[in-house]
Amino acid sequence: MSDKKDKEAKPKKKGGGMIIKIVGAVALLGLGGGGVFGLVATGMIGGGSKVAIKEDNHPKLIRKGESDPFAPAAKEGDGEGGKAAEGDGGSEYRTLYFSFSDDFTSNLKGTESLVQVSIACSTHRDYRVIAWLKKNELPIRSAMLAVLADTTDESIQTPQGKEALQHRLTQAINKVLTETEGFGGVDAVYFKNFIIQ
Repeated sequence: MSDKKDKEAKPKKKGGGMIIKIVGAVALLGLGGGGVFGLVATGMIGGGSKVAIKEDNHPKLIRKGESDPFAPAAKEGDGEGGKAAEGDGGSEYRTLYFSFSDDFTSNLKGTESLVQVSIACSTHRDYRVIAWLKKNELPIRSAMLAVLADTTDESIQTPQGKEALQHRLTQAINKVLTETEGFGGVDAVYFKNFIIQ
């Protein structure tokens, strides 16, 4: 009889086991989903969504005193290993110069006048920019002659007009370099000689 009383004294649990089963199923689904997400994110499964990280391979700014990995080897007799003396002031970056081999001669827009200029340019970036200028001198010359031909006589009579022309020439050079090499890199254009006839 006492066995009967014990059985009657304990209330029967209804649904308690079912809640535990539901919580356990939800936890397993969450863990499984997280695991699959982790595998997809690391590229171990799913393969089609790999994002390639493109390395920045553009010419880099070179600080004064730093070595340029793209500079040509110093020739014998260049002095102290080809190193240039750099001052402490001014720009923190080293400047490289490139002179175009021939003068530029062009008619000026809307007049019978001619302009003849000798031009150089500069960069603070590594030697690749200079190599690109040499390699692409022909299309660069063509673009610069187009800029000169689109210039009026009056616009280059003042220092401000000459500065504006220098800016337009810099843009023309960088446009050609960007189209051919993927990056410009020329910082400024200089007139070594400037004659209007």
